[in-house]
Amino acid sequence: MTVPDELAGQRIDNFLLARMKGVPRARIYRILRKGEVRVNKGRVKAEYRLAAGDVVRVPPVRAGEQGEVPVAGDQLRRLLEASVLYDAHGLLVIDKPAGLAVHGGSGVRLGLIEALRQMYPQSPFIELVHRLDRDTSGAIMVARKRSVLQHVQAELRSGRVGKSYLALAAGKWPRGRRVVEAPLRKNTLKSGERMVSVDPEGKPSETQFRVLERFAGATLLSAEPVTGRTHQIRVHAQFAGCPLAGDAKYTADGTNRVFRELGLKRLFLHSASVRCSLPSGEKVEVSAPLPAELQSVLAALRCRN
Repeated sequence: MTVPDELAGQRIDNFLLARMKGVPRARIYRILRKGEVRVNKGRVKAEYRLAAGDVVRVPPVRAGEQGEVPVAGDQLRRLLEASVLYDAHGLLVIDKPAGLAVHGGSGVRLGLIEALRQMYPQSPFIELVHRLDRDTSGAIMVARKRSVLQHVQAELRSGRVGKSYLALAAGKWPRGRRVVEAPLRKNTLKSGERMVSVDPEGKPSETQFRVLERFAGATLLSAEPVTGRTHQIRVHAQFAGCPLAGDAKYTADGTNRVFRELGLKRLFLHSASVRCSLPSGEKVEVSAPLPAELQSVLAALRCRN
């Protein structure tokens, strides 16, 4: 495969993951480690960044290793087509439904990014700008140009990208608690499940919270992560004493049972808006409406009040 100009700068592992459809991620990283992938006849590591005109050689995948390529069904395609919030200047913003992983792997054969690549076969470049947890709904940015990906991710690293979430916390949020600064460490259990905990040896993490509405036994919050750690809002809310409603990882079953009785069937965390600039300097702000199933939970809480 010869690398086109628009993919210059992409890591070789991401290049292969996008093109070797259905091949397990572990298999792709194994052939990279063993030196079976060559670029311009030389071995490369997974972090190698491609240049325009590079010639990439991959070994043949033995029969039975690749398996059936997962294909996005008509229902998912229609859902995602209806979920496009913004599509211009090389930036795509999708209102991701809860329950859809952003990419395949760890038991997930088809994620958002794989489905989008099938929906936009004319686009040689489609990459996630950032991630959302599988159970989180709402606005997520996807780059359709390498230059846009590099620019917005640089803005992310410098803290100039805004991401605002709506979250329903169990209990009474402490008055005056507007910022949670607690270092986070990511752990992988023997089962393969990822869990995050507050740990003095973890990475510095900060989330800004604002109370929007108080209910009996719950608080509706706006949450803006300053850093972008895995499960950051969920763990910081738990650390503040008010874990998120419907969170199967960090909220007690008894607490979740109360919210299930109000009709909540998922994690109440929604990416409500994203704000960034484009390489041209143009400012973009895109909002995603709160899903109907979450609005109905708020209505039930208001009735209970």
